[in-house]
Amino acid sequence: MLAARLKSGGREVLETAEPGGTPVGMQIRRVLLDSANTELRPTTELLLMFAARAQNVEQLILPALSQGRVVLCDRFTDSSLVYQGAGRGLGAEMVYEVDRIACRGLVPDLTLLIDIDIETGLARAHRRNARTQDVETRMEEQNLSFHRKVRETYRQLASDEPSRVRLIDGSRPEATVGAEVWAAVEPML
Repeated sequence: MLAARLKSGGREVLETAEPGGTPVGMQIRRVLLDSANTELRPTTELLLMFAARAQNVEQLILPALSQGRVVLCDRFTDSSLVYQGAGRGLGAEMVYEVDRIACRGLVPDLTLLIDIDIETGLARAHRRNARTQDVETRMEEQNLSFHRKVRETYRQLASDEPSRVRLIDGSRPEATVGAEVWAAVEPML
C-alpha cells in the first residue's frame, strides 16, 4: 500500500526484502529459513543474514539511493538486532559490529514496526505457509519464549528510538494501519 501511494505521487520506489532482495540473497534466504536446517547456529544465522543484506545494500539499495529513489525494505539491521542479538542471545554489540562491515553506516531514516500479538502473528504466518506450501518456516517454528523476546525487544527499540522507529498497532483494519503508516512516512518526504 505504501509503495503504491508513493508511486502514485510520482516517487520512484525500490521495494526489497531481507533476507532476499537479490538472486544471491534469495539463495541465502532458502538456507536461513528452510525448516530442515535445524542445526544452523546463531552466529552462522547472523552472518548469513548480513551476507544477504550486504548483497542487497551494494547491488540495490545504495544505487537506488544515489538515484534519489525511495527505498522500502522489509526488514533491515533492526531485525537482526532483535532476532539474532536478543532472540538468539548474541547481543547488540556483535550485531552492530557486523552491521558496520555489511551496511557501511547505512541506517534507515524510518523503521515502521507493525506490532501484533504473538499468537495472531504466528497464526497468520502458519496460514500463509499452508496456502503457499512454503518450506521457509524455520523462524515461525521457534518456541514462544523466542517470539516473546523478539516482540519485547522490538517494542523496546521503538521506545528507545521514537524518532526513527514507529510502533504501529497492526491489530486494526488494514486501511487504518495503512493510514497510520502514511502519517509516519509523509513528513519524511
